[in-house]
Amino acid sequence: MLDVRRLRLLRELALRGTIAAVAEALAFTPSAVSQQLTALEREAGVPLLERTGRRVRLTPAGENLVRHAEAVLERLERAAAELAEVRHGPAGPLRIGAFPTATRSIVPAALAELAVRHPNLEPMVSEIDPAGVAHALRAGDLDVALIHDYDFVPALREPGLDTEPLCGESMYLATPTPAAAAGAAAAAVPAEARLRVLAHWRDAAWITATPGTLCEAVTVRACQAAGFSPRVRHRVDEFGTVLALVAAGQGVAVVPQLGVVDPPAGVALARLPVRRRTKVAYRSGGAAHPGVAAVTRALRAAVPEGLAAGEEEP
Repeated sequence: MLDVRRLRLLRELALRGTIAAVAEALAFTPSAVSQQLTALEREAGVPLLERTGRRVRLTPAGENLVRHAEAVLERLERAAAELAEVRHGPAGPLRIGAFPTATRSIVPAALAELAVRHPNLEPMVSEIDPAGVAHALRAGDLDVALIHDYDFVPALREPGLDTEPLCGESMYLATPTPAAAAGAAAAAVPAEARLRVLAHWRDAAWITATPGTLCEAVTVRACQAAGFSPRVRHRVDEFGTVLALVAAGQGVAVVPQLGVVDPPAGVALARLPVRRRTKVAYRSGGAAHPGVAAVTRALRAAVPEGLAAGEEEP
C-alpha cells in the first residue's frame, strides 16, 4: 500500500525541483525527505528517482505516480470537506491568505460577515504575495487565499489547486499633477490606444513593486508593450506609499484600482487598457469544505461595487 504522506512528498519534489526545497517548505530535514522517498520507492517496487550527484529527477514511473498522487490528494480533500460538514459545519481555525490591497479593501468586510453568520469559525489572515500562494496552499499553511493575475502576466495552471473568479479591476498610470491634462486626454481615447500614454513617460523615473512580484512584472511588460523598458528608481510594494512618492515628484507608477482609493493631492490618474483579475484559490477538492465555502461567499459579498467578477473594461 502506498503511503499518502510520501505521495505528497513526491508531488512536492516534482513541483519544487529539489529535496532541499521540499524539506524547507514542509518543515522536514533533507535527510528525512530522502528517507521517506526511498521508502516510497520500496513500496512502489520500481525506481521513482534518478540521482546524479546532488541532483534528483523523477523517472517516467515517478512522473506517472505524481499524476495519480494529484487525483488521490484531491479525493482526500473532498472527503475531508464532507466530513467537516457532517461534524460541525463552518467552525474552527481557517487560514486565509491575501495580498495587501485585498486585505484592506475586501477582507475586513468579509470577516465581519463571517463573525455574524458563522461565529464558530476562526478565520486567521496572513498577507502573502500571490506568487507564494500555491506552495502555501499545497503545504497546508493556508486553507484559502486570494490571488491575482494581469493581462500582461497571465496565471499559470497550478497543480493541486482550484480557483474561481472574484472580481476584476482597471489599472491606472499615476503621474504628478502637472500631467492631469494629459491624463484626461488619455482617458478619452479608445482603449487600444491608451497604452501609448506610457510612451510619454519613457524618460521618467519609475516606481515599481519589488522584483519577483506580479505587480512589478505587469509594469515592466506594459512599458515594453509601449516600446520601452522603464528606468526604475524606487521599488515599493505598498500602493499608498507609491502614490505618496508620485505626489512628491519621485516618479510615475502603474497602480490597480483598489490601490488608488483616496489618492493624495498632487497625483493624476489615467486609466490603462490593462485589467487585474482576483480569484479565490484553494486545494483541489476543497471547494465544498464548509469553512472554505463560507469564506468564499463572504469575500464575494464584500467586493466593492464596480468590481464584479468578469467585468470588462468599457
